[in-house]
Amino acid sequence: MSAPIAPADAGSQVLFTRYVSSAQANAQSAQRPCAGLAIGGTPGQLAEMKRPPRISFVSLGCPKALVDSERIITRLRAEGYELSRGHADADLAIVNTCGFLDSAQTESLNAIGAALAENGKVVVTGCMGAEPEKITALHPNVLAVTGPQQYESVLDAVHRAVPPEHDAYADLIPPQGIKLTPRHYAYLKISEGCNNRCTFCIIPKLRGGLVSRPAADVLREAERLVTAGVKELLVISQDTSAYGVDVKYAATVWKDREVRAKFVDLARELGEFGVWVRLHYVYPYPHVDDVIALMSDGKVLPYLDVPFQHASPAVLQRMRRPAAQEETLSRIKKWRAACPDLTIRSTFIVGFPGETDADFSLLLDWLGEAELDRVGCFRYEPVAGATANDLAAPVPEPVKAERFDRLMQRQQEISRRRLKRKVGTRQRVIIDEVGSAKPGSGPVTAKGRSKGDAPQIDGTVFVQSRRPLRVGEIATVKIERAEAYDLHGTAVGY
Repeated sequence: MSAPIAPADAGSQVLFTRYVSSAQANAQSAQRPCAGLAIGGTPGQLAEMKRPPRISFVSLGCPKALVDSERIITRLRAEGYELSRGHADADLAIVNTCGFLDSAQTESLNAIGAALAENGKVVVTGCMGAEPEKITALHPNVLAVTGPQQYESVLDAVHRAVPPEHDAYADLIPPQGIKLTPRHYAYLKISEGCNNRCTFCIIPKLRGGLVSRPAADVLREAERLVTAGVKELLVISQDTSAYGVDVKYAATVWKDREVRAKFVDLARELGEFGVWVRLHYVYPYPHVDDVIALMSDGKVLPYLDVPFQHASPAVLQRMRRPAAQEETLSRIKKWRAACPDLTIRSTFIVGFPGETDADFSLLLDWLGEAELDRVGCFRYEPVAGATANDLAAPVPEPVKAERFDRLMQRQQEISRRRLKRKVGTRQRVIIDEVGSAKPGSGPVTAKGRSKGDAPQIDGTVFVQSRRPLRVGEIATVKIERAEAYDLHGTAVGY
């Protein structure tokens, strides 16, 4: 799971054969017009040319860490470094770590160990780098340890170990930078850090307080991505709906107008690009109601990723999360009345310290009434430094496992019921993977996602079509069958 090239995974690790291949393809396409100038010569001369330094890269953790990886790789490619498909063939390895849970820290330490064993020269960055002693205690031979968002420190460490070789032509990179996602979608990070102090979370300790990007800066990046062919922008941060609070919603000039650094204003402007805009990590603040109108108007996708975490007031209070579950149910009903096509995704924690059978039963009942479309669940882990560890008695591991299974079984029933309502409807589906067409083999099956499905964490739409579909194409699909999490249908429009 910690190799520099591995299949895409929906868990904590996200690096990826197709992501790196896509990144290399982007860079190569930008170089192509100058290829003759950059690499002209006889085969013998080319063989004698010194190759650029190579870097292998492992990125662990959430999409926000993935964006950090993209920024580092973009800088490295701009300086002429190449990406290697394995540690053994690289001149240096970089591991972008995750430190959110103890299990994630273990995975990060294992990835560092594997890189040291295969390469020997390793630079460590990311959330776990905020506590360097945990890394150096086990791996004292790493070249450098830097914290999250410390891009310059990573580059300095790389420069010291493997100096860049400047080449005026090979250093060309695409205007949108190097992306580790497929070409048709990209994560757009609008802020760093978080001002919340949830008792189970150490992200503010690792990444600091909220720091919002200027709206014009975000919109310029979005424009570059759309120009490069991105069809779906996934807006992310630690707390998306708090965007701009730290700068008092200061406006910046975009095109011929001023745009405030405010969640709704930014969403409205992103909706003008004419691509799918998906909102993640949206805390249920009151002003979130205002973005539902943009969804009803088709400006942004009718999709909200809201981390409710629990439903029991007692548990939510210990978590330091909003505890008005009845009010939340009322708002969900209001959202769906205003936007009937709305998909709501959320995550929950079971086995939080002090969670009783009554608390858990309340959560199950709440789920049954809320009927969320997509749900993820985590068993509580006592992360070092989290204040939740000392709030109440820990829940035994077997009880956590039993509650996890019961919650996911309940949600599977809800998901199956909600997806069944889509049978017979026509859905717009963005294609992520395509099947190969063989003469006389009948319809071709591709994999895609509806407007209610985010990549890697939600369901799949299996699409049959008369002609092969293209990755990134958005097709109209008639839904013919539903499963617990996935849909099946036939393309009827292109």
